[in-house]
This record gives sequence, C-alpha cells and structure tokens, in this order.
Amino acid sequence: MKATEFAPGLSIAGIAPPLHLSDFKLIAFDMDSTLINIECVDEIADTIGRKAQVAAITEAAMQGEITDYKESLRQRVALLQGVTEAQMEQIYRERLQLNPGAAALVAACKSAGLKVLLVSGGFTHFTDRIRDRLGIDYTRANVLEVRQGALTGRMLPQPWGDICDGAEKRTMLLQMCDTLGINPKQTIAMGDGANDLPMMSVAGLSVAYHAKAAVREYANVSIESGGLDRLLELMQTA
Repeated sequence: MKATEFAPGLSIAGIAPPLHLSDFKLIAFDMDSTLINIECVDEIADTIGRKAQVAAITEAAMQGEITDYKESLRQRVALLQGVTEAQMEQIYRERLQLNPGAAALVAACKSAGLKVLLVSGGFTHFTDRIRDRLGIDYTRANVLEVRQGALTGRMLPQPWGDICDGAEKRTMLLQMCDTLGINPKQTIAMGDGANDLPMMSVAGLSVAYHAKAAVREYANVSIESGGLDRLLELMQTA
C-alpha cells in the first residue's frame, strides 16, 4: 500500500481518519519490541554471554530472512540452557520496560469496550507479568521448560500446539473472533516483526510500531516516532 504522512513520524495507507475506536472490538499486540522495550530471548542469552549469537538469529527472523520461525526459536532457546529462574526475574525487574504509550493505549482500548489480546513468540514468564500489569484479557506465548530452577534449553508443548509463531498468532486472533462473536475486520493487530504479518493480514486495521521495513510497508498505520498511543491520533475515542 502507498503510505502518506498523517503527522510527523505517523504514516497511513488505505484508511481515512478519523476512525472510531469503538468500531473495533479486539486489539492484538505483539510483546517484544512492541508492548515492551526488549527482545526477551536476547536479554536472557546475555546473562550467559550468548547475546550476540542469539540476537543475530532474532534479527534475521524478525526481518523475515529466516522463514522457519519455529526452528529459529528452537535454536535460540537451546542456547539458553542453564539460565536460572532468578536471572529471568532479574531481567524482568531491571531491563524490561513498557514502551511509551503502552499503558495509555491499552487503557483507552478497554475504556472503548475492546478486549485486549497479547500474542507473543516470547515466553509466559514475561507475558503473564505484562498481562497482570496492564489488565490484558487474553494471552498466548511459549513455555520454557525449567528443571531444578534452571532452563533446560527446551519449550513445553501446550494444548494448542508447540510454538507460538506467526501462523499461531493469526490462528489465535481468529479464534478470539469466534469466541467473541465478532468479525476479524473489527480487530486491530499491532506488531513490529515478520512473524506479526499473518495476524496483521486478517485484522481490520494493521499497525506497525517502530517496525521492520516489510511490516511498515504492509501496515495501514506505521508509527515511526513516539509511543504506541500515537494510534489514538487517528481515532475518535468518545
């Protein structure tokens, strides 16, 4: 889609603001580098001196250069073997921050009657805490296997499948539409990496946040400077 600048650092394509926030019923967020400021898997790797190795795989996956996201995540998680739960908790306390405008955008959406979904290729250790912190309604993420207080380098299968990748993000969004009795066109999907494109492709409004080039080019809205709540500049919230 051909984008036009709506305001400095805020581009739009295929939409005509103002939109009405209450016309949407569900907003789905990616977590790492979207709702929060870090890539958790990279920071976990940093605790055992493997950040550069893991971050290179993460970057290639987010750019879409690695097409098998599941395999890329297995590779990265294998490198995390031995990280302790205490180190994971330290990452949450000392390194993880909500991105600017995250709390304000979630609060505005909830006030307008939207349900909030967090779908992440990251890990429940962090998504559960962000869910509780922001009052998010639904989450889907990966579970790291822990034995004797340390990561084993593996993930645990869950009832819905093995790994939350781009396809699973799309599936989860569509399942929530069925559960809530809404049309996918009544949803907003917000992310930054290639694995967010599948859910963005079925949402009524796709939003790129400080995103990779392929995601910016695809999205209806691209926030290139400022916080997540810049989406509200396009919305009538009353």
